Amino acid sequence: MAKSINRYFQFLANSKDAKPSGKLWYPAADVYETPEGWLVKVELAGVSAEDVQLEINGNQLYIAGCRRDRGCAAGATYQQMEITYSHFEKTLRFPASIEGARVEHNFENGLLIIHLKKA
Repeated sequence: MAKSINRYFQFLANSKDAKPSGKLWYPAADVYETPEGWLVKVELAGVSAEDVQLEINGNQLYIAGCRRDRGCAAGATYQQMEITYSHFEKTLRFPASIEGARVEHNFENGLLIIHLKKA
């Protein structure tokens, strides 16, 4: 937990215009082993690619970023808000080191799709 909180504040300190608008949230993820390596799907609807950071360290994949509310017109007031707009993070652990894996990623229908291909 302390490591998670430290990463949150490090991320804030490193983000030029970042302002927390809520609690840190943890997106859902699916992980599949494939003959080529690993396939990771992370549920990130409404998150822009430029707001996502990926890091590999040993057998861990760290995913962090921010979902921002960009769709509101100036002067609008909310009547109902259920979507979390704030910083998120997710750490996935693999049974063996993934360092050196070739990383390919793209967004498809609200999912961040990450391919970790064996070196």
